[in-house]
Amino acid sequence: MVICPICNGIEEIEDRCPDCSNQMVDQGKIVDYLDDYSPYLEVMMTKMVDGDPDSATVQQCIHVIQCVECGKIMTKEIQEASY
Repeated sequence: MVICPICNGIEEIEDRCPDCSNQMVDQGKIVDYLDDYSPYLEVMMTKMVDGDPDSATVQQCIHVIQCVECGKIMTKEIQEASY
């Protein structure tokens, strides 16, 4: 079984904003923003609607990240792994 290291608190986002070079912070999985019940749905089911048609087969979790300074919002593919 593979898990997302960001969702499970094993790692943290360390990206820098491409616009202002400040720290980007994790805002959660993109599928959690779809509706009120998305965070409670089966992960493999939500991967079918996360905007990346290959995320389930390449074992990636798509996260929303945001700059703490300028507010720029981006998505980031997080590679899932066995722990």
